[in-house]
Amino acid sequence: MLLAQLNIALAKYDLDAPEIKDFVDNLDAVNAIAESNPGFVWRLKDDSGSATNIQAFDDPKMLVNMSIWRDVDSLKDFMFRTHHKDFMRRKSEWFHKLPEANYVLWWIEENHRPSIEEALERLAHLREHGESAYAFSFKKVFNKVI
Repeated sequence: MLLAQLNIALAKYDLDAPEIKDFVDNLDAVNAIAESNPGFVWRLKDDSGSATNIQAFDDPKMLVNMSIWRDVDSLKDFMFRTHHKDFMRRKSEWFHKLPEANYVLWWIEENHRPSIEEALERLAHLREHGESAYAFSFKKVFNKVI
């Protein structure tokens, strides 16, 4: 079993605005750090190598990020022990605080690549029903079951 994650963020600015330039300019570098992590498996991206143009919502400022990892520790290592943490500290500069959960974790089979629809359904399930083996957060990680 592998760990899938989806996170969403509502940008305060258009991606070509100067106020969010530092975030946009570092996307490739941060993605390269993720992809070099031994626990990294896959990430959602378009033909340009970015996920910022993938529209899962009507609002073009609502961004999605989805990836697959070997385990929770690999994802946490990337998030909190690499240059990525510097951007997490600054997220309030670039993104609105959402009133509901903005990320979800779930276990998948080795060769499965989740669709955006599947991921959004998991997020909706977490928001509606709370933590479960079906959809959870870092607050309560469940065993590797579907």
